[in-house]
This record gives sequence, C-alpha cells and structure tokens, in this order.
Amino acid sequence: MIKHMPSGRYAALAVIVLALGFTACKKNKVEPTPEKKPQTSDPATGNTQQTPTTDRVQLTNDSLFLYAKEVYYWNEALPTYDEYLPRKYTNGAANLDKYKNNLFNIGKISASVDYRQGYSSLKYSFIEDATAANPQASIPNSLASVDSEGNGNDVGIRIDAYRTDANNPLTYSLIVTAVYPGSPAEAAGVKRGWVIRTVNGQSFGANINTEYNAAINAFEGASLAITGTVYTGGTKLNDFALTLTKKSYKSSPIYKAITLTAGTKKIGYLAFARFSTLDNTTKGDLDAAFADFSTRGVKDLVIDLRYNGGGYINTAEYLINLIAPSGLNGKVMFREYYNNTMRSRKAGILINQPVTDVNGKLIYDRTLGRNLTQADDDYSPEAQSTSFSKKGALTGVTNVVFIVSDRTASASELVINSLKPFVNVKLVGETTYGKPVGFFPIRIENRYDVFYAMFETKNANGEGGYFNGIVPDYDAATSTEATFFDNPLYEFGDVKEGYLAKAVAAIPGTAGSSALASAKSARMSVREESNTTTAVPPMILVSRDRNTEFIGMIKTPGRRQ
Repeated sequence: MIKHMPSGRYAALAVIVLALGFTACKKNKVEPTPEKKPQTSDPATGNTQQTPTTDRVQLTNDSLFLYAKEVYYWNEALPTYDEYLPRKYTNGAANLDKYKNNLFNIGKISASVDYRQGYSSLKYSFIEDATAANPQASIPNSLASVDSEGNGNDVGIRIDAYRTDANNPLTYSLIVTAVYPGSPAEAAGVKRGWVIRTVNGQSFGANINTEYNAAINAFEGASLAITGTVYTGGTKLNDFALTLTKKSYKSSPIYKAITLTAGTKKIGYLAFARFSTLDNTTKGDLDAAFADFSTRGVKDLVIDLRYNGGGYINTAEYLINLIAPSGLNGKVMFREYYNNTMRSRKAGILINQPVTDVNGKLIYDRTLGRNLTQADDDYSPEAQSTSFSKKGALTGVTNVVFIVSDRTASASELVINSLKPFVNVKLVGETTYGKPVGFFPIRIENRYDVFYAMFETKNANGEGGYFNGIVPDYDAATSTEATFFDNPLYEFGDVKEGYLAKAVAAIPGTAGSSALASAKSARMSVREESNTTTAVPPMILVSRDRNTEFIGMIKTPGRRQ
C-alpha cells in the first residue's frame, strides 16, 4: 500500500512550501545526505563492534540493521548490533543478494509475523535495486508485471495453473486469468479464459512439477509464441496461435467497469487490478467509472479485488471517498500506528532521508534553514490520521461486496477495513493475504530502496490486526458448492462466473433475479460439460504466476496532496 505521508509537521509548513512553488511529494529520487557515521564504540547500546570501514557492502549491511533498529515496526524485538553483527552477511553473487539475506534475517530474528517458516523471503519487508525498475517506474518490477506506477514491460498476460483432473494431481491447464490493459496481449485480442497449450513450441499441462517454472520463465522472455483454446462464457470456441512481443506500455488499473442489473437492483461492478499512483490516468479512469455508476442509478457495488495486491495509499483513499456517503466527511477513515521510537520522534537516522517534491526536488524550509527530511515528520497516530472527504457524484451506496482472494492485500484490505464501520460490507471468495502494515522507501547507497514494515493501519473503530488475512463472509474454501470458485473461463463482469454470481446474490433484494438464474444455469452446464471434452472445470487452483501483482502498502514520503 503506497501512500503520500500525512504530516502534522508538514501541514504547519504548507504556506512556506507553497510559497516556494512546491506541491505534493513523492518517492525520493535524489541522493540522500551521506549517512552520519555512528559511534564505533557505545557499550550502552550494545555497539562496540562497528569499526570504521570504507567497504561499501559492510556500510550498507550496517545501514540495513541500523535503520531497522529505529523504523522497523517490530524494532524492539531486534538484538543489539554486537549480537546481530550485520557485516557477516556476505554470501551472494550480487550485492543485492547479500542485502536480501541480511534483511531476511532481520525479520527472522525479530520473530514477528514478517517471518514465515519455510519461506525464503519476508511476508512484508523487502529491498529492491531502484536502477532495475521497469522503464519510467519507481516501484519494484520484479514483484509485478505491471508495477504500481502503471508501467508494464512484458506481453501483458496474467496466468495461473489449474488442476483439471481430480484423479491426476500432475495434469493442469495454464489459463489466462487477466490481460493487462494497454498491453501487446490486449492489442492482439487475448482474453481472460483462454487456455494455453504450448509456449514457444513446448507443450504444457502434463506435469506441473516439472513444467511450470519453464512456462513462467518463457512468459518473461522478449517474444512469446503461444497456442491454445479460446473459451468465451465458459464455452469452448476454437483454437488459436499467435506471437506476442514484449514492450513497455502504460496500463489502466481498471480491468472492467460495468453496471449489472439483478431484479430491480442496479449494481456497479469494478474489477480493479492495482492501486496505481493517483495520476491523471488513474484518477480519470476511476472518475469516469463512478460517474457512469451515478448516471445509471447504482446504489450497490461489487468491487473485484481478487488479484489486487495493493499500491498507493492515496489511491486507496480516493476509491474509498468515491464509495463513501457524503455524511462521513470529516470522520476518521483510518490511522497509522508506528513503533514507539518513531512516535516519540527518536528515529534520528531518518535525517538521512530527504523529502522531495513531485519533481524529485529537495524541499527547503526557510524557518528551519535547511532541507526537510523524514525526521521532521510527526509519526503519532493523531498526526497520521486520514479523514473522509467525499469524491464524485455517486451517493447513497448501501451495500458493497468485495470479491477477494489470497492475493488481495494491503491497500485492498485497507479499503475493506476502512469502510466496514460505515457501510454494509460483505466479502466473497477466499481469505485475504493479511497485510495491515505499510511502509515508505528508505534509500540506501543512492541505489537500493528498502521497504521495512513500518506502520499498522486501523479503522475508525480501532480495528486492524488482520495479519492472517480477512476471512470472507462467503468462503469458497469451506463452501460445499462445487461451482463456487474463481472460474477463469468467464470474463470479468460475467454474472455466470462463480465469485461474481455469489457477490450479486449477497446483495439484499437480488434473490431470484433472472441474472442469478442465468448464472446458476450456466454454471450447471459448465459442470456437466466438464465430464465430456468441451470444458476445463471443475478446476482447482494449484499454482499462481509467481511474478504477478505487487503486494505492498507503500507510503510515498512527503505531504499529502
């Protein structure tokens, strides 16, 4: 979840900043002030082993630990420098590998929920080489095909593997679960629901244990020749063969926005891919969708976040304000809770992290007589509080149903949790990822962005803590309905798709509608076809594309817009 930082301190300086011609601040792209060398001997803090050095890897490993001691959400669980000895993390072919190993062990030794037994990476915190990002991007590309800036640099296909034979755990189908808007795949007419049989001449589907990694790696190549079968509305149509070439592109975060009719109900449906930066494109796309909902008399919403791993907090705020009743204006939406060191303004190391404007320029404060840094902010819950401010013309929303999965994370969960005290909210799908924590980037070595889990968000009722995920009201994992699953053979917005059909049914007043009757009939026919050779279901999701949606709640340093 990515956010423009609220700031009591910055708010007080707003007049000065505006007088200098600066606006909202964003991700730091300038070289931070060189980090002050800490004392090399300080028995009181357990730091006697940090001897002077000019070795760059040792310095960065030191920085990773010393920043964590002050800004990491679970910093009080970390040992002293002498106990941890960060310079010992020297294994790895590249420096980034060494730093990842160090950061992983910081999370592990904290014994916090950031560390998961059996995983090789932390659940929340990570480090990225900013120089290796997607073209024009500033959020890590290795975690997303389309990053949180809305930049794509691939062919634009999201795939998952589904088991299609209950009697054979090895066979599977590669299915297109989403096509990124603006991508080469969209331009070529590829749709959600297409089943891929071969990639660059290699057949897939016989043994997921030996084939799946090769399939994913092929999709990361510069060119992709694929063949397979077209499915539309759950029905097999024809085979296809095409070649796609990777390119850079801008992608809208909206997969689909339409109005559904169920009985007398007008239901606005929004399939949202990611909380991209709130630029003119993202804001314009959201404004257009909700303006259309308003024109069509929508009073109930289905927000599809099944593949949405998060993004910018200010974009999440904007979506919440598009949904929220105007009567909530001024009421608390959510608060951010930092560790005690940051709350008490003792995270002095943040003086090394400058605040920049939207153009990456340093912000000079005339009163202080210096550039602003992250150490100048007020990290108390009161200062880090966000209030409702209604956006758009859609009013009177009474029910909001969210479609979710284990890939629904961070900013997505923030939207859900923030609305719960004020609107009738229901969840359909699977337990969410569980990421109530966020961060802003710490730039080290003018190259590496470190995203420590820094703060936890809680709604107006003080509710949060969903580290194990938010359990849906209608849980596919415990349901006895064989057709209640994320059925990728149906397009986004097709009421015959399992999750959407359940979401519509969860809205009061839709029971018995022709739309739901049609959905039930269609799902039954798909089930029947699965016993022949014409359709893929029943399906069990067995492996997700490991390089799909960004998972995070990132707060961009600086003043709120």
